[in-house]
Amino acid sequence: MHQGFSIDAKIYRRVVGRFATGVVIVTTRLGEVDHAMTVNSFTSVSLDPLLVLFCADKRSRFRELVLDSGVWGVSVLPASMEDASRYFSEPGRPVAARLKQWPHHHGPSGVTLFDAAIATLECRTWAVHEAGDHSIVVGEVTSLATPVEEAAPLIFHEGRYRTL
Repeated sequence: MHQGFSIDAKIYRRVVGRFATGVVIVTTRLGEVDHAMTVNSFTSVSLDPLLVLFCADKRSRFRELVLDSGVWGVSVLPASMEDASRYFSEPGRPVAARLKQWPHHHGPSGVTLFDAAIATLECRTWAVHEAGDHSIVVGEVTSLATPVEEAAPLIFHEGRYRTL
């Protein structure tokens, strides 16, 4: 708690869950091994320079991998990739992501990008800000694309996947 405020965490989660978000898979590559994690705390930050951010739990293995690598990719998911989103959100799965189930390629920075994504970005870590139990990882965009032009986005709202 901060400054004596008493707010129930369950109510907080329900309230912020009312804000609909898109769903992305953030990837990184360390050595010859690909890693991935589902994220719904992703947003654009700046146009000059081009910056985006995502938030990662400080306790997550993925956070450390991204910080060690210094580069990461973002695949904005279409509704058809809900299964991938669920898989990469599971805690305790193997550290090295099992990407072979979903068609993908490696971008210029070497990170994995999903072929069915409605948008992709590659980033170089620009800054990391500690915020409570999470780290805010800000990245400078080094490449971007819209591989699939016509597809409904995957949305997360009130604890459930939804589509437009």
